Amino acid sequence: MDFPVLSALIVTPLLAAIVVALLPSKRTELHLPVGVALSTLPLALAGWLFVEFEALAGFQFSELVPIYDGWGLSWHLGVDGISMPLVLLTAVLVPISLAASGKITDRTKLFVAMVLLLEAGTIGVFLALDLIVFFVFFELVLVPMYFIIGIWGSENRIYAAVKFFLYTAFGSALMLAGIIALGIGHLTATGGQLSFDYEKILELGVSSGSQMWLFVVFALAFAIKVPIFPLHTWLPDAHVQAPTAGSVLLAGVLLKMGTYGFLRFNLPLFPQASVDAVPVLAVLAVIGIVYGAAVAIVQPDLKKLVAYSSVSHLGFIVLGTFALTSQGLEGAVIQGINHGLSTGALFLLVGMLYERRHTKQIADFGGIAKAAPLMAGFFLFMSFASIGLPGLNGFVGEFLILIGSYATLPWFAIISASGVILAAIYLLWAYQRVFTGEPEGDNATVADVRGVEVATLGVLGVLILVLGLYPQVLLEKITPTTDAVIERVESLTDYEAPEVLMIEMGGDHG
Repeated sequence: MDFPVLSALIVTPLLAAIVVALLPSKRTELHLPVGVALSTLPLALAGWLFVEFEALAGFQFSELVPIYDGWGLSWHLGVDGISMPLVLLTAVLVPISLAASGKITDRTKLFVAMVLLLEAGTIGVFLALDLIVFFVFFELVLVPMYFIIGIWGSENRIYAAVKFFLYTAFGSALMLAGIIALGIGHLTATGGQLSFDYEKILELGVSSGSQMWLFVVFALAFAIKVPIFPLHTWLPDAHVQAPTAGSVLLAGVLLKMGTYGFLRFNLPLFPQASVDAVPVLAVLAVIGIVYGAAVAIVQPDLKKLVAYSSVSHLGFIVLGTFALTSQGLEGAVIQGINHGLSTGALFLLVGMLYERRHTKQIADFGGIAKAAPLMAGFFLFMSFASIGLPGLNGFVGEFLILIGSYATLPWFAIISASGVILAAIYLLWAYQRVFTGEPEGDNATVADVRGVEVATLGVLGVLILVLGLYPQVLLEKITPTTDAVIERVESLTDYEAPEVLMIEMGGDHG
């Protein structure tokens, strides 16, 4: 097909941001509805991409246009089984986030434009196959999120926004040094051809002497973005201070830029260094799983509780990635989608509670289920999904990760399984304190979810059920790519992935 669908996925939200910026400033009632309507255009493109995407390894719908041959720069885009689900997740969460932002009344036009700019940058990260273009998108995303937190956040928003920006910018600077080194390495190896093209560098390979330091600079950038313990301290502040839409997009897609980076760059480009780094990354992942869950249990702030749950859940994704098994990688990819849906929904619900009660302190709630039974039902359902109840999406990812990691890292898998138990403790205990009992004072008159709120939560609930009951709809498109990553690691190192015996989940998983 001739239509550049990948470019359109990036350009469409950019054009939508321009259209919103041109709306009359005084017509504030138009800004959010127009933004929501325009954000359905990249969603339609992403939906078409998902349907047409074939269950094959390698990049599809590739686009390659030279930008500047002298520097080896090109507009090179492609999508595979690792990036396609993340593009779709981004396109789903943006209109939901905008639709849930009805309480934002200050500078609404700028807010909508920032969210749409964030969408363009995030999709660009997942599609770019030129390392410099990837870096530009990776950095571009920082700007709108900085303003979303800093302008529309809570009382300590400036501190949280600056901390977020400094942490992630530091990691990006290190990665830029690694990107330049890869380009110069290609120049040296080919006798005069400078290139930052991912596929060309992948084909040429990286020398064993350079792999470890390059692995480290890329890994630091992605570890901060995930974030991995102990680089996680910016995340709770950013989540707590961000407006609801910011928290949903931060948890849903921005953190996945880190996990995506490990899968896209570290494992394929630096396979030997990845194998050598397994003990370190596995230890940090398990610490993150247990630490994040333990700290979540003692949080008095409901939003901070959900924020620390992200630290724990993302530890699972890192563990699955560095288990270096096909099942572990499949679980890491699909768990990234699952986390975006269930944690995004929990942040929506916390935001709805805050809009009604103007507090996030768990002690200020109680008996909310009596006044808002539908909200209580949604919160319990999303909590079960986050815990990993069989039949819901969280179970699929955690099951694959634990099965895949047990084959290579049995003790790490056993210890990390405690994270599932701890998740049940902090989420169900939070539900008990917030929603059960007899309501007192303002809790007795809390309005139930309605209209747009029900629609946004309902969409996420349906997706959670679909992925829980029929995960093969995604797994069949993910598996060829994750298998190819494992095969590359095996072919370029002495590592041999073990056979993992497991019950088929709607398909063939060896």
